[in-house]
Amino acid sequence: MSDEESPVPEEVLTSAKEQLGEEEISLADNEEILHALSELTPVYENDRSYFVLGNYDREPIRRLNLVVDRLNRRQDAYAFRMVDIRGEWDNSIQKFCLIADVVTHLVGVAEKEPSDFLVEQGLLVGTIEYFSKSHVLKREYEEEHPFGWMQDGVFELFDRHGRLYRWRTEEDLVAMTEELP
Repeated sequence: MSDEESPVPEEVLTSAKEQLGEEEISLADNEEILHALSELTPVYENDRSYFVLGNYDREPIRRLNLVVDRLNRRQDAYAFRMVDIRGEWDNSIQKFCLIADVVTHLVGVAEKEPSDFLVEQGLLVGTIEYFSKSHVLKREYEEEHPFGWMQDGVFELFDRHGRLYRWRTEEDLVAMTEELP
């Protein structure tokens, strides 16, 4: 697929090239990036797009998929997870940034299980553009501070800006998903 045939807007391709920095990439790598971005065509065809982040372990991914399903039920909306964009990426941070640049909303589903989206949380709060379009669905537990001081600081920041949604049960998670813009 050539740049001329790409369904991806030119400003996104320019941003993608900027995210890759000065590093020289091969033609094959460039084609892989263009192919991956072309899979995001629904992002451009809908008014709202949701890049949903979270834990891919067995039980948590079921809840992550529940959030994606609920968001996809909205009219003129498209929700997806990072694994929905195929390709062998050597750098998952580059992949995250390229996708995060083009969506209208970033949604994190936070649970205390391992393999959460810790690195992405740092990018969400460390980048004004990403923070301004991010929302976190945080699971509440009986224990105090189950996530640790670093994540608690991230959650407090989202809470201060009215973009932290608390849940305990899957029914709560569905209700909080409905609260998202």
